[in-house]
Amino acid sequence: MDKNQLLQIALQANEAAAKAILHVYTTEDFGVEMKGDASPLTKADKAAHQEIMRFLETTGIPVLSEEGKNIPYEERKQWQQFWMVDPLDGTKEFIKRNGEFTVNIALIEGNAPVLGVVGVPVSGEVFYAIQGQGAFYQENSEAKAVPLKQSVADLNAEGLRIVASRSHLSEETEAFVNQLKNPEMRNAGSSLKFMLLAKGEADVYPRYAPTMEWDTAAAHIVVQEAGKKVLQKDTDIPLQYNKPDLLNPWFLVH
Repeated sequence: MDKNQLLQIALQANEAAAKAILHVYTTEDFGVEMKGDASPLTKADKAAHQEIMRFLETTGIPVLSEEGKNIPYEERKQWQQFWMVDPLDGTKEFIKRNGEFTVNIALIEGNAPVLGVVGVPVSGEVFYAIQGQGAFYQENSEAKAVPLKQSVADLNAEGLRIVASRSHLSEETEAFVNQLKNPEMRNAGSSLKFMLLAKGEADVYPRYAPTMEWDTAAAHIVVQEAGKKVLQKDTDIPLQYNKPDLLNPWFLVH
């Protein structure tokens, strides 16, 4: 299958996952459990994972999902390409019922994302990109796709719009922000922070706190194809994927 065919499957998977998430979102019981790392897991995470797998398995490409992540590096380092999925990014935001959570589906080749879909179940918004073909935004699955074109932010500029995590604001992030000239701060949950940059509603996203590869992969290719850079802190090196340890280093998007 070519990338455009794979994109269509990923878009269908996102739509099915969003429906499954919203079905749980409108109930009283989220079935919240705590995982080993003390992060929450709900019925919606599991239902979205099942829906996404139903579609992606038809491609014959291996899948690495947050809800099925225990695949040894010895096995996955052999993969030429694979899907990297976070069925529900922003589970804490989901539990708070603030709408700031996403479905993230990325295709990785080598150590980089080459295709990505980020869906926002509550609003129906969809962002997607294929490497070399640009990034696009739809208000909902029926709407016309709009190309996203931004530019890399000059960190010396005045009044930069900074987006930070609603749940994870570290001292290092505050120190970075304090170096800027009259920045404006904005909070958002999940991979929506990347999407604010892709849409031109924010300029810079410093993430000086832990994330996992599945938290960033889909959003990375979307914001990159929109014209931004996703670089490891204090370097010109993009985030790398399918590492032995799936924890991301700190990074800056601008």
